[in-house]
Amino acid sequence: MDYKKIQRSARLRSGAGKTVRYTLLVFWALLVLFPFYWMLLTSVKSYGTYNAEYIPKLFTLSPTLSNYAEAFRAVPLGKYFLNTVIFTLATTAVMLMVTVLAAFAFARLNFPGKDLVFTLFLSLMMIPSELVVITNFVTITDMDLRNTFLGLILPSVTSVFYIYLLKENFAQVPDELYYAAKVDGTSDLKYLFKVMIPICQPTIVTVTILKVIECWNSFVWPRLITDDANYYLVSNGIQEIRENGFGRENIPAMMAAVVVISLPLIILFLIFHKKIMAGVARGGTKG
Repeated sequence: MDYKKIQRSARLRSGAGKTVRYTLLVFWALLVLFPFYWMLLTSVKSYGTYNAEYIPKLFTLSPTLSNYAEAFRAVPLGKYFLNTVIFTLATTAVMLMVTVLAAFAFARLNFPGKDLVFTLFLSLMMIPSELVVITNFVTITDMDLRNTFLGLILPSVTSVFYIYLLKENFAQVPDELYYAAKVDGTSDLKYLFKVMIPICQPTIVTVTILKVIECWNSFVWPRLITDDANYYLVSNGIQEIRENGFGRENIPAMMAAVVVISLPLIILFLIFHKKIMAGVARGGTKG
């Protein structure tokens, strides 16, 4: 038996398999990234150049940044950014407080009916979000909180999925640590902040980033609860730009506005993508 031929044949098969896998991955990456490239390319084409292209080109020899200036002149895009930052930070902060405390209670504390309450709590995930939107709209309207930041924030301060994710993560922390802390006279809140949160930091970071992305992309609820431009978010600002800004024909300026709005989330994901993957993997692993 010629072992050298066998080894050479195995290396060839392994190399061919890697080549196929990398080729498919590169193809998939190009397929996913092409819309972003096209958005960026269109945003740096002048209005005249874009309309003169009967066959769209994959490059431009005369890029311009005038579309970005036009996007900020057409509507108060800077104010929409500020509104979105306020809404995102406030909602995420309150949501983290509620979610961490609820997850800790379900994971570590013992109280009558805990399992039943948690099961009923999880059943809320089966309710379509559209039904909740109707209920929230009626509630916020009755409270006279339309066109206010409080009306924007309140319906988004909790999440059944995030509580479940954190609860499963907290449950992985050994019980012995909790019992030892109680013997030392440590309160539950002190144990939560000194032990549980540092250990489960990757999952908490993941939840925070996902909530920031969710808030930044929020469209239906802000559009429903606000008809005052002073409270528009960037997602609603796109519609405002199209309707009352530079119109539906100026696609390059529209793409420039989309780039400006999308850039913070892209940067956020590129910086924290490893923590997001680690947090999701940790939250979905038991034992």
